[in-house]
Amino acid sequence: MRFHKAESAFFVFIVVLLAAGVVTFYAYDVLQDVTAQSDPRGIDGIADLKTLLYITAVLQATALIFGIFLIYPLIRTQVKEEGKLRAMTMTLSRRSETLEQAALTDALTGMHNRRYFDDALREYIEEFRRINRPVGLMLLDLDHFKQVNDTYGHDVGDEVLRAVATCLKGVTRYHDVAARLGGEEFAVVTPNMDGERLTKFAERIRGAIANMAIQSGNARLNVTTSLGLAVWDGKETAEEFYRRADRLLYQAKSMGRNRICA
Repeated sequence: MRFHKAESAFFVFIVVLLAAGVVTFYAYDVLQDVTAQSDPRGIDGIADLKTLLYITAVLQATALIFGIFLIYPLIRTQVKEEGKLRAMTMTLSRRSETLEQAALTDALTGMHNRRYFDDALREYIEEFRRINRPVGLMLLDLDHFKQVNDTYGHDVGDEVLRAVATCLKGVTRYHDVAARLGGEEFAVVTPNMDGERLTKFAERIRGAIANMAIQSGNARLNVTTSLGLAVWDGKETAEEFYRRADRLLYQAKSMGRNRICA
């Protein structure tokens, strides 16, 4: 079993204190012997006692320094890191239940909106930079959506957007952030997902949307989507990361739509 640094440091601390305790008890025994003696040899015993007490003081001082300058900072750092992660998780989970819900939720689809997406992307990058893990991003744009609005009207267009939102909510993981950025554009932040897994995940989403049959009155519609995918390179800002995925989305649309570019 491997111990955490804080645990190893704590064990060393305990060993030092135990050693100091043993020496102290031994010094006490010597003192008892010296007290019982009345001959000159007691002088040598007192000298030994002084040495033992000096060793005890050194060991205890070492333990004190070790605890103050090594153990406590390790424990404190660990507590701070765990506290930050807990705070981030609680903040992201609680936002939809707070007074900010209206400001962070898209009124039409009930999804997270652009403001929430921007904040979440920055927070995930901040935390995943610290633990050196990947963050994936996919941007989705519905193909020829203007034709839907022009042909069937905006009410039917709204039904399509709500159906796509429901689909995204159904296929994404609980810790992904799925958001409507505006118009017919959506986004999904996928923490802890590399390029290969992100591409497979995006293909599932593309297929799920393409296979939807949206019924609105006498109209039965099928829609497709183009996707741009990117995995954070560990150095980009959230804005640079987003722009790279957006360029790939534009590439997917220019190549014929209903496809993925990564």
